[in-house]
Amino acid sequence: MPADTKAAGPAAAAAAAAAAQTDRATAAPADSTDNRFEDRERRSALRTIRKVAPYLWPDDKPWVKRRVVIALVMLVIAKLVTLGTPFLYKAAVDALTGEGGDPAILLGLGAVGLTVAYGVARAANVGFQQLRDAVFARVAQRALRQLALETFQHIHALSLRYHITRKTGGLSRIIERGVKGVEFLLRFLLFSVGPLILELLLTALVLGAYFDISYLVVLVVTIGLYIWFTFKVTEWRVKIRKEMNDQDTDANQKAVDSLLNFETVKYFGAERREAERYDGAMRGYETAAIKTALTLAFLNFGQSLIITAGLVIVMVMAALGVQSGELTVGDFVMVNAFMIQITMPLNFLGTVYREIRQSLVDMGEMFDLLEQPQEVADKPGAPALKVGGAEVVFDDVRFAYDPARPILKGLSFRVAPGETVALVGPSGSGKSTIGRLLFRFYDVTGGGIRIDGQDLREITQDSLHGAIGVVPQDTVLFNDTIRYNIAYGRAEATEEEIVAAAKAARIHEFILSLPEGYDTAVGERGLKLSGGEKQRVGIARTLLKDPPILLLDEATSALDTETERDIQSELKMMGQGRSVITIAHRLSTVVEADQILVLAAGEIVEQGTHDALLAKGGRYAAMWARQMAGEDEA
Repeated sequence: MPADTKAAGPAAAAAAAAAAQTDRATAAPADSTDNRFEDRERRSALRTIRKVAPYLWPDDKPWVKRRVVIALVMLVIAKLVTLGTPFLYKAAVDALTGEGGDPAILLGLGAVGLTVAYGVARAANVGFQQLRDAVFARVAQRALRQLALETFQHIHALSLRYHITRKTGGLSRIIERGVKGVEFLLRFLLFSVGPLILELLLTALVLGAYFDISYLVVLVVTIGLYIWFTFKVTEWRVKIRKEMNDQDTDANQKAVDSLLNFETVKYFGAERREAERYDGAMRGYETAAIKTALTLAFLNFGQSLIITAGLVIVMVMAALGVQSGELTVGDFVMVNAFMIQITMPLNFLGTVYREIRQSLVDMGEMFDLLEQPQEVADKPGAPALKVGGAEVVFDDVRFAYDPARPILKGLSFRVAPGETVALVGPSGSGKSTIGRLLFRFYDVTGGGIRIDGQDLREITQDSLHGAIGVVPQDTVLFNDTIRYNIAYGRAEATEEEIVAAAKAARIHEFILSLPEGYDTAVGERGLKLSGGEKQRVGIARTLLKDPPILLLDEATSALDTETERDIQSELKMMGQGRSVITIAHRLSTVVEADQILVLAAGEIVEQGTHDALLAKGGRYAAMWARQMAGEDEA
């Protein structure tokens, strides 16, 4: 960033206030925005490091600490060997030229022995570095696995509101980049930046002590310029890289969204439109990627120029020393070896710093995700739901997804133990919202919902979810076998219980007709099955769960009349002794309900049995007449 931008500080706010008065002040808000961006990035980096540190040094895992210490010991040994290697090189050269009087020569090693020792030292350096990586690998992989698990669990704990608005492709890419950044950050913060600083200090001390102080000055100035240039350009590049990541995320989520809706794309012949939409996102990625490549070339050239200048200056000083007789040819070679030795990690510094900054950005996005608050959370010490008769009571329930648009307006009704209550009404009347509130996807904004006298907000969500079985209108299956999808209702179920549930859902015979039977893969979201087949698998899954409360949300909407009649009888049998709430569009499926609630605009406008509501001649009777007339026409 330019110096004047950095200096904007508090003055930018005052300048922004006067923007309408003077042209000069119009630049201040942009400066202020840049400063806020830098401050936010800095805070995000510090937050990320604080969150990652426990994975490196956990209090409850002494074996992790031991491995970190052993890896650090291996690191120090490798650096000491690296530091001694140029001395062996110098001694070998002096032995060949007949100059110097190093102790190694006096011990009779000779040029050949010193050359062998030099090779052994180089091999030992690599060996200790590889040993360090091997020891640390388990620490890094444990951290990666633990963080990935925590992120996965947290995403599942977030509210339905978050998941309705999320973009799956972008979310998966954020998690992927963030988790990969953990291992990189742990490894390179510990084994690249720290070792580099140690090596530079030791090399500087050796050059200062063994040669003239001027060598140390040149080295320090070179390193200082190199680091300043690298950090400045890299900070600039990080912003470009973030833009590239954003474009990558956007392109990925568009691709995933399009593939998930493959059939819809085909229905509307929108392949070209989708390709153009995807290409537009990739065009933005291409532009940002080109900027990244160009700035990388500038960074690499600048680094090489600074290092080469420092190397040439030091080598000229050493050459003059050899000519004057103050230094030997071995000293000249040793200076060159030291400079090249520190050039390699310095060249690596640019890459490491850039990648560390990028890892911090990637992990910052993931930690932002981890800090997303749970809209619906258990109270501390909340007890589990105790189900007796499974009475369900909605008491003056009010709810709105958006405060400006209330959905339920003081809804009150009771589902007695073992009773079936049907909810009917036009779209948007609040039927599905009642099911979501019962499952506690959202908390009510007014009133309360109780099961056997226990408010849903006072009990654990796990126990609540275990007590309710749901058959949704749109059954979504996992990309696995039919057996797996049915057994999802109760993971410990036996094969006999799975088959019994499939028979009850009238899908057993169909499964046996498939070449692989229960081991047949259903495809992503169950796309290999028809709508009716998916729904029957969903019904079998819920039958296997065997819950005390059933929520049937248009459970047979995708079935033909004959199959629907069969499954309705099974659902009726399953509902015996259970409390059942059924959301229905086909009124013929709720004729035998104990009570029917007719909803309109979030309120109950009629209530009673099928016969009583027909006799009343109100909304329900009109809906019934319309549906019967439609069926007669069909």
